[in-house]
Amino acid sequence: MLQKRRDVSGPETRDSNCALNKIAEDHGIANHILSSLPHATLKRILPDLELIHTVPGQIIDQVDGPIEYLYFINRGLVSLVKTMQDGRTVEVGAVGIEGITDPSALFGIDRAIVGSMVIPGGAMRIRRDILRREMEKDNALLDTMHKCVRFATSQLVQTAACNRLHTLEERCCRWLLIAHDSAQAKSFPLTHEFLAMMLGVQRAGVSIAACYLQKAGLIQYIRGRVTITDQSGLKDEACECYGAMRAELHALFGTPKQR
Repeated sequence: MLQKRRDVSGPETRDSNCALNKIAEDHGIANHILSSLPHATLKRILPDLELIHTVPGQIIDQVDGPIEYLYFINRGLVSLVKTMQDGRTVEVGAVGIEGITDPSALFGIDRAIVGSMVIPGGAMRIRRDILRREMEKDNALLDTMHKCVRFATSQLVQTAACNRLHTLEERCCRWLLIAHDSAQAKSFPLTHEFLAMMLGVQRAGVSIAACYLQKAGLIQYIRGRVTITDQSGLKDEACECYGAMRAELHALFGTPKQR
């Protein structure tokens, strides 16, 4: 791993900058990682950040393909997926506005381990070599990327346990909550086919779960679009994993500003 260098981020403390960054607000940045950076750090890397819009099913990383860019999700969701030899696919992790894709690429892993496909939204992307170079001269940025690796690893472990131990209905609620947070809207596009693929189950199972949640008044589902009608109720029905990862995120980066 990179060694810590002199911190050139200025006199601002992490507490005063976490989730309340004026530069991020001025540039419409919703990503929690970017918003938690010290002002001087974010200002310096801002010219290298490129805003892109993502479309449904877009692949941003291929397994074993070179990782040229890292994506700070600004809206929407990136699903980390594993495809088996028989063609079946399951989500093993997800990156929303709380994170960055492939943080391990900054520490020597230069090829993608899993595929990454998106739910429509947007992201701020930066070249891997540029971000790595900035880390070498900015201690605060280096610390933040170390935390990103920890969070990504924790999420993979939590997802593995969740897929094995929790019911389809609980997992469905967890996934909808994550998508809702990152869509920054109560309503977002989602098909039963896509959700079934993400959860690694048959479409019929997702349809039954969605019907149950709709009858319970927690969601509305019309023509490939889902609306969260009772977020609190959905949290009550979800497994512990949603709350566990929110707590981990808060412990590492603080509470993001509500927009």
